[in-house]
Amino acid sequence: MLLYEKDDKTEFKKTIRFFSFCIIVIFAMILFRLWYLQIIQEKKFKALSENNRIRIRNITNTRGIILDRKGRIMVDNYPCFVLSIILEDVPNLTEIIKKLSILLNLDSEKLKNTIHESKGNHPFKPITLKKDLTRKDIAIIETNKPYLPGIIIEVEPKRFYLFDNLAAHITGYIGKISKSQLKTTAYAQYKPIDTVGKYGIEYEFESLLRGKDGGEKIEVDAAGREVRILGEVQPFPGKNIFLTIDLDIQMTVERLLTKKKGCAIVINPNNGEILALASSPFFNPNMFSRTISRKEWEELISDPHSPLENKAIQGQYPPGSIYKIITAIAGLEEGIITPNTEIFCKGYIKFGRRNFRCWKKLGHGKVNLHKALVESCDIYFYQVGKQLGIDRLAYYSSAFGLGKLTGISLPNEKTGLVPSREWKQKKIKSRWQEGETLSVAIGQGFLLVTPIQIANIISSIANGGTLYSPQIVKKIEDQNGTTIKEFEPNEIGKIPAKPKTISLIKEALCGAVNEPLGTGWRAKVTGITIAGKTGTSQVISMPADSHRKTKKEITPFEFRDHAWFAAFAPSVHPEIAVVVIIEHGGHGGTVAAPIAAGIIKESLNILSLN
Repeated sequence: MLLYEKDDKTEFKKTIRFFSFCIIVIFAMILFRLWYLQIIQEKKFKALSENNRIRIRNITNTRGIILDRKGRIMVDNYPCFVLSIILEDVPNLTEIIKKLSILLNLDSEKLKNTIHESKGNHPFKPITLKKDLTRKDIAIIETNKPYLPGIIIEVEPKRFYLFDNLAAHITGYIGKISKSQLKTTAYAQYKPIDTVGKYGIEYEFESLLRGKDGGEKIEVDAAGREVRILGEVQPFPGKNIFLTIDLDIQMTVERLLTKKKGCAIVINPNNGEILALASSPFFNPNMFSRTISRKEWEELISDPHSPLENKAIQGQYPPGSIYKIITAIAGLEEGIITPNTEIFCKGYIKFGRRNFRCWKKLGHGKVNLHKALVESCDIYFYQVGKQLGIDRLAYYSSAFGLGKLTGISLPNEKTGLVPSREWKQKKIKSRWQEGETLSVAIGQGFLLVTPIQIANIISSIANGGTLYSPQIVKKIEDQNGTTIKEFEPNEIGKIPAKPKTISLIKEALCGAVNEPLGTGWRAKVTGITIAGKTGTSQVISMPADSHRKTKKEITPFEFRDHAWFAAFAPSVHPEIAVVVIIEHGGHGGTVAAPIAAGIIKESLNILSLN
């Protein structure tokens, strides 16, 4: 019996030791876990604890406004009420979605998708469910707030373009920041929910217009209700931008371009300030302030008339007969011609195996420089161009700013194209043909320009030879009205022409509008002496046996010529220069000149009242 008792005691002690060891191990694990949570994970759980008690609410800054040269507001902000949800405060998400869909007539599936796409964000960050709440919507939410835990109404500024499509290609629009933008250093401080400038001035001056967001630290109770504000960081509003645009002149230009495809520019030739710049057809930037639908976006980008294209700086066209100004100057400066040099025009000139025709079928007879510009004789400039050669034409083109950016403060400006022997060999891998020089001499062939470049050319003639970089922004102010920066005229060069040469060109351009056989006679305005030049640029090559006056009858709309007119007024001491191009409009003197005349007449009247 004693032997068994001894064995039992030994076994009992082993059992006690085993359970003691297990208890020690368990306590050690508990202590290790407590150490891990309280020491190693302290910051994480402290933050979670704070978030259960304290919320950080962003205060969106007010974006700077855009005004015209007289201080009239063109782009502003207004308060927008936003319906949001904080997921951590929602006990039953399915039930809340159901209630919201009934109360506000919202699509429950869209609500679910919106929440699902945003779940990766900070758990206590509000998720936007609906913007632009009406007063009725707000009343419904506030009345039912006890039954909608986690649902809040926020206020944020929304961009508003006061005149809808007016100057849309200048002001531009804003939109939600893209994933690709967020990856760049320029947008390193932005958040996925931010909106940014996407086009025009909104894009070009994004950093100034944006400002800096602020925020509030708010204490909440267990139900997520606000108790008190613990701290606040004030937002910094964006800077205000004053444009050189005159709102009244801009309205005039856009009215005269309605239902046409093209653009028009009004510029002060004495300093480069743009008084109006319009591209037609127009678009309404307010549609981008809300969430634009896929259907609306696809309609915009698939529109054959390209409403989102700023044709004034992005459209690239052959300049047509407006280029004869450069050919004439090159001929005079290089000694190829004098003002009295006469060339006989019989309606065509034979070069190689091809007949190069004049727009006037029976020809102009004997033509000197003045008559050649007034009546826009092609044969005269074919002959001058042939003697100059393409490389000298390329030199003068470049000196007038063609083939390069003008420096206007708008994004996506195009350079156009100035052809030369070197260019053709490099790009097309073939030799320059002398017959191609004849086409370039009258503004056709490979030559391409933008309307803003033509505005620079006609301005330089008007002011006596100075090239300015076109200016669209006049000054920048802060919210207190203090001027941050004022933009001065930016002279970028002188055209390669003597004062006498410029004077001869100005006299001929005046004759083109005011003499009986001038091609721009439809631009004549009683009481105002206008100087200008018509241009008709071919979209397709003209058949050898046809002439431009019959081309409209046999050519589909999309292949018809573009109509140009460039002018300045008054012809002595000019105050404005105007460029108009109507795509597929036909003859410049018939279509573009009357529009330019209307713009000049009303613009000078508006300026006289200032």
